[in-house]
Order: sequence, then C-alpha cells, then structure tokens
Amino acid sequence: MMHIKTNKILGLFALLAMVISSCSDELDQPQLNNNFAGGTDFSKTDDMIFSLIGVYQSVGDRGWEQPLVVSTRGDDVNAAGDQQGLKNQDRYSYDNSFFGSRTLWETYYGDIIAAHTGMEQIARYQEFADEDGVALANQYIAEAKVLRAILLFQLSQVYGSVFIPESSNLNDFADVTSVPSKDEVMQHLSDQMDEAIPFLLNLRPNERTDLPGGVTKYTALQIKALANQELKNYQAVAEATGEIISSGKFNLMDDYYELFKTPGKLSNETLYEFQYSDFNSGTGERVGHLYAPYGPNGWTPSVAGASAGWGFFEPSMKYVKFMLDRGETNRLETTVLFTQKGIDSIISTSTYTEATLPSFVSSTTRDGDNLTDNARAIFASGKHYLPTNQLIPGRVEYGSNKNYIVYRYAETLLMYAEAITQGANQTSISADEAINLVRARASMPPVSGVTLDQIVDEKYAELAMEWGKRFFDMVRLGRNDELSYEGRTFTPDKAFVTYHQNQIDEFPILGNISN
Repeated sequence: MMHIKTNKILGLFALLAMVISSCSDELDQPQLNNNFAGGTDFSKTDDMIFSLIGVYQSVGDRGWEQPLVVSTRGDDVNAAGDQQGLKNQDRYSYDNSFFGSRTLWETYYGDIIAAHTGMEQIARYQEFADEDGVALANQYIAEAKVLRAILLFQLSQVYGSVFIPESSNLNDFADVTSVPSKDEVMQHLSDQMDEAIPFLLNLRPNERTDLPGGVTKYTALQIKALANQELKNYQAVAEATGEIISSGKFNLMDDYYELFKTPGKLSNETLYEFQYSDFNSGTGERVGHLYAPYGPNGWTPSVAGASAGWGFFEPSMKYVKFMLDRGETNRLETTVLFTQKGIDSIISTSTYTEATLPSFVSSTTRDGDNLTDNARAIFASGKHYLPTNQLIPGRVEYGSNKNYIVYRYAETLLMYAEAITQGANQTSISADEAINLVRARASMPPVSGVTLDQIVDEKYAELAMEWGKRFFDMVRLGRNDELSYEGRTFTPDKAFVTYHQNQIDEFPILGNISN
C-alpha cells in the first residue's frame, strides 16, 4: 500500500499532479481511453494512485468561464463587463453560439470521460493487487465516482437533460436514441453515491494524510443530499445531511470573512474544494484558477503591482439592499466589495444615507485594497477576492494561491433545516438548531419555530455568489417572482441554458429536447 504525503501548505494535489503530469496528459487523450495509456505495467500496483491523481487534476482544472456559466443567473448576481453571452444568460435569453456554453459542455464531459478512464485503469491495477491493494483500489474508484459526480451534477443543473457516460468508450455515444432527464440524472447520482460511500474514508477532507483535502464519505453524502434536494426527496436530504451533522466532524469556521481567503483553506467547514497553490514561492511553477473575471476592473491595491480583475461578476443591488435591511455585517462585507459609485447608488435609490450606512460599506476593504469607479461594475464579488496582503510576495495575479470552495458545512446545515420544514422526519438536531448555528456565526439573533421562508432568506444571505445556488433554489421552489427583478422576467421554461449549436450538430437529438 502506497501513501504519498506532501506539505499541506505547499499545494497538496497540485504538487502531486505536477509530479505525474505525463500520466494526466495521457488521461486527457481520448485515443488512449481503451488501451489504458498504452503499455502501462498494471502489476506495479503502487502506481494506481497516479490514475486517481490524474482525475483530481482534471476535475480541478476549470477554465475561467465554466464556473461563470454555472453561476451567473439569479437575483444575487449580475453579469457585467463585455461578455454578451453571460449578459444574455443572466437575463434568461440563451445564446446557442455562446462560447462559454460550448466549453462548459466539452470540458466537463472530457473530464468525466477522464474520470472513467482513471477508474478503468485502477480496476486493471486491482487485478494484480493483494488484499490491501484491492481495498485501496475500491476506495480510489469510489473517489473518482464522487469527482465525476461533481461535474455531472452541475451539467444537469445548467442544461437539464444530459448524457450519463457509463465508461470511457466514446463509441457509446455513436447512436444515442435518448437523453436522460434531469430527474434521471439526479437519481443516477444519488445511486452512485450509495455505491461509493461504503468504500470512502470516514474522515473530514482535511483529516486525510495521504491526499489532504481529498474526497471522503462526507463529500459523497453532500452530493447525495444535493441530488435528492433537486428531486424534492426531502427525507433522503434529511438522512444524508443528518449523517454529516451527527458525525460531529464538521464545524463552521469562526471567521466568515477569512473562510474564503488563505486562512480558510481546507478548514473544518470544507466538504470539498478545488485546491491551488503557489508552493510558497514568489516565482516559478504555480497551479491556480483564473479569478480575474470576478475581480474589480479598477483598484489601488495595498500591495503595489497586484493585478486588478475583469469585472464580469457583480453582486446585485437587490442582494446588497436585502442584506442591509437585515442588519447583516460580516456576511455582507465578505460577499460584496464596493466602489464609491456603488455606495452612491445605494444612497440614491434607498433611504440609506452616508451617515446610516455601516462603516464597512466603503470602497476600501478592511485589508486596504481600494476599488476605483469603472465602467463595468459598481460592486465586485468578495467571496472570490483574495486581499493583496495575502498574496505570496512576488505573485501579482488576482487571487493567486486561492482555493475554490465547492461544498461547505453551512450549506449542509441549511439543507437539513429546509428538509425538515418541507416535511422530512428529523434525523439529527432540530431545524432551529441547524439554522441558528449558521446565524450565530453571522452574529444574527436566533430564531424559533423556523419557517421555510426564513430558511430561504438564510440561504440567500449565506450562499450568495456561490455556484448559482440561489438561482437553483428559486427554480426548484417555483419562486419565479424572486428571479423576475430589475427588468428580468423569469418563467419555468427558462430554467435551463440552451445547448450550444455545436452540440446539437453533433447530437441532433438534443435539438428535440424540451426540458
């Protein structure tokens, strides 16, 4: 049995992925799908971990536009900048020539196929393994199933009906005659997590010493809960989230502001996050995500020379006023970065004055980065912001060294509370206890006899700007009026993005889908 250990501060999977880049390159080549990377010696069973790491690398290596296509709809966010395809999508007018929609489909499916390739390679190693190696192979295959599920879940949220690959064999798609519905995809994912859970480690991701931050049983339970939430199977949601809560392994990070920054990397709140690193070095190799689209288009950083952003992703005025009216402090400061133009807009369109706005509503963040007025956006996303004083000296890229949170415990608690209010039987703590844990961290007073409306508002406050969660909640709950704001009109037929014309040309059956 082989365990690869790395310094937790120096890049974790990113470092491992660089070490075996030749292996992952092979995983990315479809022509190698069926000959298992051409001549690999599968009797060297210690090497099976490289196949798994290749999957981690593929899933975490997201292009800048892909999370934006997943995330840019809903009353928490506006599309800004010059990306007309995103602007159209934000107003529920879908463009089947938008490059972001094309690359989301193509790269996600490429990485899902890579996950199947990795699982098939691991199964080949398993044929030569001893008893411990067989067990380890089962764990690694289960981890790859979970990583695959992250991408397939998001694809189905965006498009509705999507294909469900069962192997790396691309010939399976040569003559497709049907496309699974969103409900069928979600049930498939729930079933897949049931298959994976018995083989996964009973640890928090940050408790793993072999692959710190890697998938565990609790990541799979979170995905199972999310899939069943989409299915409105609230008892299954309560059971999966209740198991996470009752494990006693997770807790909310005390400092919400730092949760999304360097101190929050792999916190006890994390169920999974994409990991990136500058390897504690101001020069040389780095593995990162391009956060510039989220950043302010103009600023005076506290660290001279630190790059600004592109201004593509803007918190909505509706969200800002919602948070101000609730008396939110830390969550609003964390989620929204303000320009002076944005502050002036709040004052001119509300009863707030410069004197009555909280002191943190300022164009200068608490870390000293000053946002300047620009033509693209009046606010910027604070959850995708890394203060320049947290950059490793020598690094200037916006958000360099920042991880990207995918699932966290606060969402688990709120999903559990919602499931109970939707009629599920209590499986752990009460709904009041669950929501009040989240509210206490935000310095909000406790509630008693919590209602669905209160939980919906709490999710809005807590999860805004994260992977389109607000939009998908409103679609699931049929709250069309919430999504019809600032000139937008949402109707249920606008829940899913249009397939790109390239995909329709390749799979004409997609042109007949009516989600």
